[in-house]
Amino acid sequence: MGDRNENEIVTKKRALEKAMKYCAYQERSHLEVRQKILSWGVPEEDADEVISELVLENFLNESRFAEAYTRGKLRLKRWGKQKIKQGLLAKDVSEYCMKDALESIDQEEYFSIFSAELEKKVASVQQPFSFEGKGKIAAYLIRRGWEPQMVWSELKQIEKDNDK
Repeated sequence: MGDRNENEIVTKKRALEKAMKYCAYQERSHLEVRQKILSWGVPEEDADEVISELVLENFLNESRFAEAYTRGKLRLKRWGKQKIKQGLLAKDVSEYCMKDALESIDQEEYFSIFSAELEKKVASVQQPFSFEGKGKIAAYLIRRGWEPQMVWSELKQIEKDNDK
């Protein structure tokens, strides 16, 4: 499979071909593609030209990447908006695309996933409505990127429903 030496410098034309394959496999951020191209030994100026060509040919689209990343992290990793936003920031996605992607989340689906995660965590804690239990549940969900006010509000509601 490896038909070249890892230290070999790739030409701009070859870099474009490889980058097209790299981008066709799955959605990529500009930062990921840039790092990959530079790892092939392509000079900065040529890397910029390759990225421009990828954008023109629609192999690379920041908005499309942001939406795919957001959907994937919500549905597969079951992350909340806060953690998804941090991930998009780490991928160097523009504020506009990030905002657009987060707004594209279906609120019913978002709340449904959150509720399932909350119920699963409540079931796994021995005393979920003790001070310590609620703290564990909230800390877990907040670490997973769910909004603190939503976590605490739903925890209080579940506790009320269980008291009845």
